[in-house]
Amino acid sequence: MFGISKQAYYKRIKTTQLKEMQAEKIKELIRPIREDMSRYGTRKLYLDIKNDLDNLNIKMGRDAFFRFARHHRLLVPKTKRCFITTDSKHFFFKSPNLIKDLIPTHAEQVFVSDITYIKLQDRYVYVALVTDLYSKKVMGYSLDDNMKTGLVKQALQMALNNCEHNRQTIIHHSDRGIQYCCPDYSEFAQSRGMLLSTTEKYDPYENAVAERINGILKYEFGLIRIIPLIDIARKMLTHAVATYNNKRRHGSLEMQTPAFAHTHQLHKYKSYKKKQLNSEQKMDISTAALSTNGERKSY
Repeated sequence: MFGISKQAYYKRIKTTQLKEMQAEKIKELIRPIREDMSRYGTRKLYLDIKNDLDNLNIKMGRDAFFRFARHHRLLVPKTKRCFITTDSKHFFFKSPNLIKDLIPTHAEQVFVSDITYIKLQDRYVYVALVTDLYSKKVMGYSLDDNMKTGLVKQALQMALNNCEHNRQTIIHHSDRGIQYCCPDYSEFAQSRGMLLSTTEKYDPYENAVAERINGILKYEFGLIRIIPLIDIARKMLTHAVATYNNKRRHGSLEMQTPAFAHTHQLHKYKSYKKKQLNSEQKMDISTAALSTNGERKSY
C-alpha cells in the first residue's frame, strides 16, 4: 500500500534501534570526560574516544561525530566573561616587554603569569597562575582571599620547584599589575634567576597565553560556578590543574597534552597574537579585492 516492502520496513526499524544503541554507547564514552572537563572541545573529544569507537565497531569519522554532537546538543556553547583583577595605576617600575617578538623554542624559556578570581558564596578569592609559554603547562598556582604579593610569590616558587630542564635563566612575563611590579616581588623573582618582562599596553594579546589558561581552568573545569567554601575551591583548583596538564589536549600543541609537550618539546610554537599587516600587504589585498570584484562584474 505504501510502496515499502515488509523486509525494508523491518530493516529500517532495526537500523534505527542500532543507531540508538550506538548513540548511548558514545554518550557513555563522553560522559566521564565531560565530568572532568565540562567545556572540552568536540575535536579533542573525538581524538580521546576514537580508539574506543573502533573497539566497539562503531564507524564514525570526525565530521560525523560533529554532526552527532550537534544533534545531541553536546557542543560547547560560547560564554562571555568580564572581571578586572589588574591594578596597573601605580608608580612602580614596569619592565620592558621581552617577548614581544620572541618565538619560544623550548620549555622553561618563558613563564607567563596572571591573576584571576573564583566566586564563593560570600566573597571572592583569587588565583595566581604561572604557565610555561612553550608547553602551556601550568607550572605553579596559589589561591588566597587577597591579591597581596604573597599570592604571586607562592605560585612562582611552586613553578620553579616543578622545573624539569634546569635552565639558567627564565623570562618572567606578566601584566603591569601592582603585585608583579612591586620591589618585594621583583627582587624575589630576580634572586631566582628570572628576567622580568611586562606588557606595554592594555591589549590582552600581550599576555594571551596566561589569559587563555585562566579561561580554560574556569570555564572548562567548573571554577566559574559559585563555590561554597575556600577549601573546596582549593581542591577543585588542584584537580583542575592536574587534569588540564595531564589529560587535556591542546590544538596549539599538535593535540598533545601540556605535560607531554613540556617533557618532550617536539612541537613548533603557535602564537595567539593577532597578525599585523604592513602597508604593502594591505595594498596587495586591496588590489586583489578590486581585481576580483572586476572579474565578478565581467561575468
